[in-house]
This record gives sequence, structure tokens and C-alpha cells, in this order.
Amino acid sequence: MSTVLETIDGGTRYLEKRGIEDARRNMQMLVAHQLDCTRMQLYTQFDRPIDESDLAPLRVNLKKRGEGIPLQHLLGKVWFHKLEFKTDARALIPRPETEELAEFILQWDLSVDSQVLDMGCGSGVLGLTLASERPGWQVTLADISPDALALARENAAAQEIPNARFLQSDLFSAVDSSFDGIVANLPYVPDSERATISREVRHDPELALFSGHDGLDLIRRFIPDAFHRLNPGGWLALEIGHDQASQVAGILDACGFTDIEVKTDLSGIARFPFARRSREPAIGS
Repeated sequence: MSTVLETIDGGTRYLEKRGIEDARRNMQMLVAHQLDCTRMQLYTQFDRPIDESDLAPLRVNLKKRGEGIPLQHLLGKVWFHKLEFKTDARALIPRPETEELAEFILQWDLSVDSQVLDMGCGSGVLGLTLASERPGWQVTLADISPDALALARENAAAQEIPNARFLQSDLFSAVDSSFDGIVANLPYVPDSERATISREVRHDPELALFSGHDGLDLIRRFIPDAFHRLNPGGWLALEIGHDQASQVAGILDACGFTDIEVKTDLSGIARFPFARRSREPAIGS
């Protein structure tokens, strides 16, 4: 019978041979998930024998991880800000950069009773985090994918977040109200990168990843309509690709947004354009 430490060591070697980055952490997370404990708690029970009843499903998940199935899909959950959300193949796996976007917004001094839209909400982690942290806000989560919306609803129910509503919409096609703030993490990967994305990312829905030859097709459609759906003085916050900042800032300016600023993520990449609606777009823009 293998101990916890022996199982971690053996699984780590298996994942390393299959090119899995951060193999030891991956294996620790799989073992902790199977034993229903935290990763840190494993350090106090390295000598604990693992029963075959736990080893058998662990081997199945280990094989899947070695094949490139994302760790988050195998665990079925992910921590985002202060909450644990369900995640699966119905929506994009939440990225750390999106968590940074949420934290930027939560630092602002905004009205306690804002109407906010999360466009392209996916699993709902961004909009539901804002709704949880700002219970006076009414947050609308919209997505074109009924599967993603179902997952977002499940997450809202699990976290008992009452101030969120859900709307299936192709961008603003089904939106019939205006907002004090709009946040969006829309697909921004260029079609040309389809062949080069990692095998883990290939498990995300294509609908949540790709957006035309330069990755900006949806953003070009979205920004002009977002301007007209914002109340005067309303704010817009986006997450974009690593080389899209200047183009997106130009689109924002052409559509009439002001106070345009692009903040960097923790890796120093210009990732988060912010802007406000404070004037009408110029004639002919």
C-alpha cells in the first residue's frame, strides 16, 4: 500500500514525463482532492497509507491529467478572489488575470447601488465576485452560450448570491436597459493561433477563445454598443490580449469614450483598458 508521499512522488514523475508544467503541485492537488483535504494538510500526513479505494480513482485522474485535461476540470472547482466556483468544459477556465481585473474594480469608489453588466460572463466568476462584494449592486450576467449561463447560474446558487440576473444574448442583442458600469472579458485570441495554443486551453470552448484574424472582431462590435448602453459617466472595464492595447484604446477613443487608461497585469502586460462615457461620439466615428 502506497503512502501519501510515495503516491505524490510517483505521480509527479509520471506527469513530468508527459510534459505537464508544475507537475508536483498538480499531483498534490489531485491527491488532496481525492482525500478531501487541503494541499497544505498533505504535509502532515506524508506517511499515511492510501487505500485502493482512493488509489483507483486517483489513477484515472492522473492519466487524464497526463493527457492534457486541465487540472481545474478534474477538480471541478477553482478559487477566484474569495470564493470557490464550479468550473467545467461549459465555459472558459478562469484565469488569474481576470481576478486582477475584479480587484481593480473593487478598489474604486463607486455608487453602492450601481447597475452593472458582465458581458460574456462565462462561468460567472467576474460578475458574481462583483455581486458578492457589492451586495447593493444589481449585476446582469450575459452570454451567448446557454451552457455557460447554466454554469453561471449554478455558481450563483451555490454561493447564494441574490443580486445577479442572467441573460442569453449575442452581445447586446437581447439587452434592453442601460448600466452604470460594464465589464467584459470577451474572446480575444486570433484565429491564427489555433494551432499553437496549449493542449489544456484546447479544452476551453472555442466560442470563448477566438475572435477573428486579429482577435478583435467581437471587441470592435462590442465597444460602440457599450458606449450607448452606459449611463452618462458610466465606466467600462475590459480584459484584452497581450498586444492589443493600442488598438483597443483607439477604438475606445473613436467611439467617444474618455478617461481612457490601460493598466498592466502582474506580469507587466498592458491588459486592462478602462474608460468612461462622458461625451457623445464625434460625427462620423
